[in-house]
Amino acid sequence: MHIIILAAGKGTRMKSKLPKILHKLGGKPLLEHVIKTAQNLHPQKIHVVYGDGGSLVREHLKQYSDINWIEQAEQLGTGHAVMQALPFIEHAAQVLILYGDVPLITTTTLTQLIKEMPKDSMNLLTAEFYNPSGFGRIIRDEFGIIKSIVEHKDTTQEQLQIKEINSGILITTPKILNNYLPKLRRNNTQDEYYLTDIIALLTNDKIRVNSLLITNPEEVVGINDNLQLAKSERQYQRNIANELMLNGLTLLDPDRFDLRGNLTIANDVTIDANVIIEQEVSIGANTIIGSNNFLKNVQIGANVIIKPNCIIESAIISDNCVIGPFARIRPGTHLEKGARIGNFVETKNTKIGKNSKANHLSYLGDSIIGDNVNVGAGTMTCNYETGCLLAQIHLWSLRSQ
Repeated sequence: MHIIILAAGKGTRMKSKLPKILHKLGGKPLLEHVIKTAQNLHPQKIHVVYGDGGSLVREHLKQYSDINWIEQAEQLGTGHAVMQALPFIEHAAQVLILYGDVPLITTTTLTQLIKEMPKDSMNLLTAEFYNPSGFGRIIRDEFGIIKSIVEHKDTTQEQLQIKEINSGILITTPKILNNYLPKLRRNNTQDEYYLTDIIALLTNDKIRVNSLLITNPEEVVGINDNLQLAKSERQYQRNIANELMLNGLTLLDPDRFDLRGNLTIANDVTIDANVIIEQEVSIGANTIIGSNNFLKNVQIGANVIIKPNCIIESAIISDNCVIGPFARIRPGTHLEKGARIGNFVETKNTKIGKNSKANHLSYLGDSIIGDNVNVGAGTMTCNYETGCLLAQIHLWSLRSQ
């Protein structure tokens, strides 16, 4: 199987210099979500058809070195975009077509679509919406067989009443594409080659087109403006929250939780409202994360309490630590077992020993602090050296001496 991801749309409604497919959902570009889902299907090859801002798109996603990037220099519609990929898929058994601005489509749905594809024909993914405005409508005959797809801008008043829509996602064969794409015409309001016009051509040749009605229509919603992006963000976050809760995470308010990276949890972790998690974060067993916390690239041990309103970035928090409220833990901080950081304490590039504590109003930078140290209010450690060597202040407790 080969997968073609159509990602050449200009995205003018985003009103941004950034290509639409590079706008982020859950901290990742829209196109990256689709690429990751495509990879889960283990295709022989993934082809991305890009247009405006192509060099920027490739730069942002350069880690996907095995993708075949195909430029659509002139945007003449979805049919024209697929034509650009045809020379690379002639010998594929199946061709799955996805869209770079439809990031919520799941591996489960696509697996079912692939499984139910009829031999030498096509399987469409359809959905039903209460308000299907903007989507192409599925036109069926009196026996329920698909006759054609009419794009929203080309529909009649009667066709506008149809609730079943075309998602654009489909699976077919290279033979179908090679035979019918050259027959497409631009006789529509957009003056474009519509990929969906193939369906009517197949019907005329007595080739039946199958369809799969999706159970979760939110999966096929495309993103064309910032309003749709915001709605999809909330749906994405709720999907992630549901998955984490099914795996044992306690979220006190799932609607006020944002994950913009990857979260690994142990048993009995509790997260309060308005917590934002970015990049790679792991949380140990029985840890409690209070409200309004920001965690970025953090390793948190077991039995940790993080009180409200803290910022913790690129740090290691060992077991049984207590942080906050209103603490700032900056990159390079390592809190050893049982350490306590209180309100309005800031740390950077500092190791704080076992059971040591700085309860309030201190800055600890470029320091090594031993075990069982009590750092009083107003204490500051910092590096004033201008050379290349760091000046480290070592604070050791009388007990450790």
